[in-house]
Amino acid sequence: MTANQPISAAGPVRQLPKARPVRWIVRRIPLLLFLAALAYLVLLPLVRLQTLAFEDDFRGFRVAYSSAAMVKTIWNTVWLALGSLAIAMFFGTLLAWWATQLSPRMRWLRALPVLPIVIPAVANVSGWAFLLSPRPGYLNALLRMLPWWSDLESGPVEVYSLLWIVLITGFSLTAFIYLFVSTGLQNINAEIIEASRVSGASALKTFFRITLPLLRPVMLYGGGVALLLGLGQFTAPLLLGTNTGVRVMTTDMYTAVTAAPTDFATAAAVGTPLLVFGMLLVMVQRLLLGDQARFVTHGGKAFRLAGKPSLLAALGIIVFAVVTTGLPMVSLVILSLSSYWSPRVSISRMTLENFQQIFRESGIVSAVTNSITISLMAVCISLLIGFIVACVLLRGQRVPILRTLLDIIVAMPLGVPAVIFGAGFLFAYSRPPIILYGSWWVLVVVYVTLMLPFTTRMQLSGMLALGKSYIEASRVSGAGVIKTELLITLPLMRSTLGGAAALMFVLLTHEFTASVLVRSPHNQVMGTVLFDYWGNGSYPLVAAIAITMTLVTAIGVLMAMLIGGRDVLNKL
Repeated sequence: MTANQPISAAGPVRQLPKARPVRWIVRRIPLLLFLAALAYLVLLPLVRLQTLAFEDDFRGFRVAYSSAAMVKTIWNTVWLALGSLAIAMFFGTLLAWWATQLSPRMRWLRALPVLPIVIPAVANVSGWAFLLSPRPGYLNALLRMLPWWSDLESGPVEVYSLLWIVLITGFSLTAFIYLFVSTGLQNINAEIIEASRVSGASALKTFFRITLPLLRPVMLYGGGVALLLGLGQFTAPLLLGTNTGVRVMTTDMYTAVTAAPTDFATAAAVGTPLLVFGMLLVMVQRLLLGDQARFVTHGGKAFRLAGKPSLLAALGIIVFAVVTTGLPMVSLVILSLSSYWSPRVSISRMTLENFQQIFRESGIVSAVTNSITISLMAVCISLLIGFIVACVLLRGQRVPILRTLLDIIVAMPLGVPAVIFGAGFLFAYSRPPIILYGSWWVLVVVYVTLMLPFTTRMQLSGMLALGKSYIEASRVSGAGVIKTELLITLPLMRSTLGGAAALMFVLLTHEFTASVLVRSPHNQVMGTVLFDYWGNGSYPLVAAIAITMTLVTAIGVLMAMLIGGRDVLNKL
């Protein structure tokens, strides 16, 4: 011991806490930089856009909400969200229940209710328009052949109305509720159901008294997601409601951004209620869910059918899929093979000229190439980001504050409507310090941002399924955190990563809402080109492009199922 050292052995120990904050910050600099980069990516467009609404003494709010038409717009938005939610909750729950009553040979029918997710929304909405347009709609023409409507020259169905926008949106959101409820049913212990049936309760009474209450958390969470998607609906109101004056808040934002001159302040003010509601719901969901690992259970009997398989259930699933997905696709096929849109279908005059034309025109070929290339680039970047985020969320117990902030940031793109992100990115990246507008990169950045919740949740689900034994064995053997993740976790996650990549590719190749706002004349994707031809009235070409988008998406779905298994869509 030297003279400079303290006599008490406790002296050096007291000096350690002074260095801990510094060491804590130094060791977590990479994580802090990663969190800052994600915050810049997600929050910057929203903050810069929303700031405009408060400038000049709240000019954006005064312009947006001083109009008498805004009351009607808000009512339409609320009616669209709540109406589509009710439809989705009813049919999604019913279809999930029916799916449990299928025989082993009929279980392939479980994939049919998911089709609205994988079919491009812009293609599906276009198909409904070609099917139920008042005069040339194919189904309307057939209905007018019935004696009840034989005296009509148009109709009887008016697809360009709020009612049908709500119905079409509800049909598309049904797939999300179906996936949530199906997953919830699989997690129910079958012994509880069997006990109810042994006690003399009927299948219907068991469903309402036992099954439905057990599904309440899943249905509340899934209903919240569906409500957010309903509030942010853009494609159906834009394509079907614009010409008839059916306005919602998202289409008002689009009008303000695309008008001359562009009014970002008004667009930001219109989107503020949607933004606030979405952020609040995301934070509430994160707080309620808490630690993801506590939802992993082992043992117990899986949910299974009690009784004989139901042919009525199989028939119900088929009818729903035919009506909501099959009929619009049939109308697209018919029109894509026709020279013009007419209620009279002539098989002898059908031709492939529309498909030949779209592949002859350089703009459409470039859009298809751009969609595939940009989607692949965004998928690669999203996989890397999602892997890092999932690792931190699952194994970041020592940094609870950073982990919570990271969880909220990556969840925000699911809660905030894509049209708000589109407007925000258009404003943020068309001005200094970083100008990306007019290049591919603005689309890549938007796509990566929109995929953050999907890539994180799918990879987190895969990591949870792996458990902790392999990770702990690697750490006990002396491997560090990074080495363990690269040599143990990553190889075991190959199936999950492949499925996640294919699913994100599917979602991105038919992304339309944000793309139509940030695209430039020289950087188009399939959805934006389809919209341009829709505006020009080139409906046979619209149908051909929609079929092409659907085929590209179908290839992505097949890749997802080959890599991630038949149940890969449940990971959404």
